Formats: sequence, structure tokens, C-alpha cells
Amino acid sequence: MNSKKPPPLFVREPSSEERAGLEAALRSADAFPVRRAQVLLGSARKERVSKIARSVGCSMQMVRNVIHDFNARGVESLVRESTRPKTSQPVLDEVRREQLQHLMHQSPRAFGKPKSLWTLDLAAEVCFEQGITPERMSDETIRRALKRLGTSWKRAKRWITSPDPQYLRKKNAGTT
Repeated sequence: MNSKKPPPLFVREPSSEERAGLEAALRSADAFPVRRAQVLLGSARKERVSKIARSVGCSMQMVRNVIHDFNARGVESLVRESTRPKTSQPVLDEVRREQLQHLMHQSPRAFGKPKSLWTLDLAAEVCFEQGITPERMSDETIRRALKRLGTSWKRAKRWITSPDPQYLRKKNAGTT
């Protein structure tokens, strides 16, 4: 069994410009660059990750993340990045939405379900079982996919059609 500890993690030696930027960040009104500068200056003094985490009041993993970020990006790591995804695609792309639409035109009973009308939750379950989605989606994801198809959920509930050629005649005969 190998019980060697990894070497301690320290920030790379900041340049004089970077050090001036770190010290200036200590006076910021925003807590984000202040905490990061405290972490980085502590690491530059060769303080261990655990000691920095205790003194700054954060997790050791956050200290490691800040050090790695500074080593990669320099003082740019003092600027909070957007948390928005760089790219965003709907979970159900056009092909999967069309498969969903095709599925919704059938009865849930065709998929071994005991109900004759779809619910959003049931549609999500069957989409996963049929391989349309890689994982079980929320009912809200299904509702949004239907909306992208240009239909409302209320209308989609009544999409079911029958393979019986007399279906419409029989259906209309029951409403008169």
C-alpha cells in the first residue's frame, strides 16, 4: 500500500505586476476578489492549503481551485466569471422533439401503461423507456419541448389517434 502524501500545493511565484494586482484586490469592495487575493497571497507565503482555508474561512477544495485558477490565468482569476453555460442547447433537440410528438399521437396503453391519456410525467417516463431521452426528464422539460413544437400541453393531451379507419366516425357519432 502506497501511503505517500502528495506534495503541498502552492501558487506559482507571482510577477511584480501580479503581486501588485493581488494587493490591490485586498482593498476591493467586492468580497470575491478579496478572498481570492487572501488565498493567493497566503499561498505565495508558502502557507499550506489547510491553514489558508482556516484563516480565510473556506474549504480546502476552494483554496486548491483558486490556486489552480491563478496558475492558469494569472490575475484574471480575481474576476468572477459568468455562471451561465457557454453554450446552451435544449435537452430535447429537434429530432427528439419529433420523436416525442410521434409518441404523443399514440395511446400510453401501446407502451404497456394502464392509462389512456398522457400526463407530462408519463410522457417523460415513456421517452426514457423508449430511448428517446438518455435519462428520465422532468415534466417541465417535456412541457417545454411540446411548447417548442408549437403546441400547448392541453392540446397535446388529445392528440391520440386510433389506427381504426372508422375512428373519427365513431368518435363523432358519440358527441351528437
